[in-house]
Amino acid sequence: MKANQPRKLITFDWAMKRLLRSKANFEILEGFLSELLHEEIVILEILESESNKENKIDKFNRVDLKVKNSAGEIIIIEVQYEREYDYLQRMLYGASRAITEHLREGDTYSQLVKVISVNILYFDLGHGRDYIYRGVTSFTGIHDNDHLQLSSSQQKLYGKEQIFHLFPEYYLIRINNFNDIATTPLDEWIYFLKNEEIKDEFKAKGLQKARKALSLLNQPENERLEYRRYQDDLHYQASLVESSYGVGHMEGLEQGVEKGIEQGLAQGIAQGIEQGMEQGMEKGREQGKLDVARRLIEKGMSEQEAAEVAGVSPDFLRSSCGLGDAR
Repeated sequence: MKANQPRKLITFDWAMKRLLRSKANFEILEGFLSELLHEEIVILEILESESNKENKIDKFNRVDLKVKNSAGEIIIIEVQYEREYDYLQRMLYGASRAITEHLREGDTYSQLVKVISVNILYFDLGHGRDYIYRGVTSFTGIHDNDHLQLSSSQQKLYGKEQIFHLFPEYYLIRINNFNDIATTPLDEWIYFLKNEEIKDEFKAKGLQKARKALSLLNQPENERLEYRRYQDDLHYQASLVESSYGVGHMEGLEQGVEKGIEQGLAQGIAQGIEQGMEQGMEKGREQGKLDVARRLIEKGMSEQEAAEVAGVSPDFLRSSCGLGDAR
């Protein structure tokens, strides 16, 4: 490999599954979080999370990592490749569940843990020009437009200065919106997350450690093979989504539009097109889910598992795809 060629690095999601759970590599996560949150982050431990539980279905879903820092806060880091229209609600659910899971019976509400949700997204979520969004909770006066503040006694009780420090904090990193121009240390991290490359001149915290630890060439042969299989799974899943939710959705949409136009001749063009689009979108979504499930079964997955991944009932899958009676 030539000196000026980028070093091949494993993706951050795979690192979260394997390498970053080791205390020896906490420095990498600490660097990323310190640059994102603009404070010195020290990780104490990795906590149990959904992606700790490896199973056949899990590899088609998101990758998440939950850590506890030296301030006693819970930080959830999630990587998501596939588009999910209800992602914001699921993000809220994940933070809320983390809060309730870490409140022991008999604890007062003042002991509720602070949760920071960091979401690394490889799909377009919402409309906006920026590539990093931060969400916090604040209370604004309806009449005077002032911001509610903690009293001095509350600050002592909670050990916090601002009300938003008590509530979950959300970060949305929209990777596709980054223009590949790294002007800040945080940008250097975003560049790595998008391009799997760390340039020689990058100085952000944790990146040089990542450059060595995440080098594909430095992984044992069995780890390299596992990584390639994981990447193949991601590509296959992306292909399923594109072909099924893309082509199937559009075919259903076109059919629905045609039907809607016909109805619109009698009921009004505008109303008919709108109704046809709604019917077409619904038909396309159902067909797309069935196509996904059918292909997963062809790859060796059970009917039950395929139905769960695709988001349909096993009975609907069997009746629609002619798979026969349930066993």
